[in-house]
Amino acid sequence: MSQRPTEKVAFSLRNPAVRAWLYQIFAVLLLVACLGYLLHNTITNLTTRGITSGFDFLSRGAGFGIVQHLISFQEGDSYARVFVIGLLNTLLVSALCIVFASILGFIVGLGRLSDNWLIRKLCTCYIETFRNIPPLLQIFFWYFAVLRNMPGPKQSLSLFDTVFASNRGLYLPSPELAQGSIAGLLALLLAIVGIVMLKRYNRFHQIHTGKYWRVWPWYIVMLLVLPGLAHLLFGPALHWDIPALHGFNFRGGMVLIPELGALTLALSVYTSTFIAEVIRSGIQSVSHGQHEAARSLGLPNTVTLRQVILPQAMRVIIPPLTSQYLNIVKNSSLAAAIGYPDMVSLFAGTVLNQTGQAIETIAITMSVYLIISLLISFLMNIYNRRIALVER
Repeated sequence: MSQRPTEKVAFSLRNPAVRAWLYQIFAVLLLVACLGYLLHNTITNLTTRGITSGFDFLSRGAGFGIVQHLISFQEGDSYARVFVIGLLNTLLVSALCIVFASILGFIVGLGRLSDNWLIRKLCTCYIETFRNIPPLLQIFFWYFAVLRNMPGPKQSLSLFDTVFASNRGLYLPSPELAQGSIAGLLALLLAIVGIVMLKRYNRFHQIHTGKYWRVWPWYIVMLLVLPGLAHLLFGPALHWDIPALHGFNFRGGMVLIPELGALTLALSVYTSTFIAEVIRSGIQSVSHGQHEAARSLGLPNTVTLRQVILPQAMRVIIPPLTSQYLNIVKNSSLAAAIGYPDMVSLFAGTVLNQTGQAIETIAITMSVYLIISLLISFLMNIYNRRIALVER
């Protein structure tokens, strides 16, 4: 049989492959031209205004105070230290909101599936109310309508004369290291190691014998007895600095400013509504046959939920839950609206206005948010792979 001659692809605009390559080349050249124009325009404007680009401004003194800082700060410290303080404040409010929103969302999500009509309707009203109010308005509500209307320091609300709440903030006892701190830390680590070993042995025993021991009382005993012995033998590991009223305000201890409280409350309540729906949908995705099988074995509802339903629901819950955690970090930038000294308010706000280094400050802020989001996604993906069900 004679072979069919090989057809050559003609370089013609009628050829779809040629047109596709030309379109791609044109798109790349257009993108490069746009970026070049923006870069040239930026350099020209900076030169005209006498603004030098670069990151040398980070070493200059800030010259302003910060109401909340987790590390020491003076007005003469550098802008680089201002950036670190803003980053720590952002991480603080993000971590608090993630914890509180997760706990509240889990409780409300389970309440949506409750057999009790009143609990189910209350949880539904909670979700539909706070989910449909913009988070910025909720921040304003908690800050201006609630926290700022609390009594002053002299009429502050007190709990055991150690915790005080006023319109200046929440004052708490501050822990400080004492002479037995090293021994107390070692005792606590030893208790944690003992708990982990006991938990693994209990699981090994359950696999081989089918019997499960109730060991949580031993957890409490180890957490109390070992640090207690260290306290008796080597002295207290911590002593507490109790806040006290002096003049028109409190001194000593540590304070959670109203801006932090309003931001934490608003973002926790707002995000918990979405997390509750994620929890509800994840649990409902598990086949009802799993509930019936656990019930036929005589398992209590709490054990069924913890050992049967949730492990299967987590593979559905984790991906959307990751998105909600990312939203918390990004929504924390709304702190600038009430003056909370987060990274956006300090670095992309005050520092930008003082130095005029708009490109550098905005680029650093955007890069940090990107890194934080990617790190959260990375850690959640690792956890998701660990709990994923391996199908045969």
